[in-house]
Amino acid sequence: MELSGKILQKLSLQTGTGKNGEWKKQEYIIESKGHVPRKVCFSLWGDKINQFDLKEGEEVTVAFDLESREYNGRWYTDVRAWKITSTSETRKKQEGSAPEITDEIPENSNLSDDLPF
Repeated sequence: MELSGKILQKLSLQTGTGKNGEWKKQEYIIESKGHVPRKVCFSLWGDKINQFDLKEGEEVTVAFDLESREYNGRWYTDVRAWKITSTSETRKKQEGSAPEITDEIPENSNLSDDLPF
C-alpha cells in the first residue's frame, strides 16, 4: 500500500532488547493529501531509520505493510514502512526525462515559409 503526504511530526526514537537482540524504531506522523486529509502514524525499524532520514515538512510517498496482532484481548495495528520516496525527488526525475515542448522554430533551422502545396 502507498500513501502520499507531508511529514507533520517525528516522534521520539524507541529502543529496546528482545529475543532477537537490540532493536530501534522511529515513528512519524504523515498527513495525506486529498479532499479529506488523514493523519497516519507509520514506523521505520532498524537501518531504515538512517536510510531515509526524514524531516518534518518533507513531502513523501510511503510504501508500507499493515499488520495487526492481538495482545490480552486487544488488537494493535502496525503501519511499517519499507520504502519512502521524496516527492521532490520524483518531480526532478520526471522533469529531467521529458524534453520541453515549444512552438518556436530555431533561427538556424532549414525550414522555410514556402509550402509545398
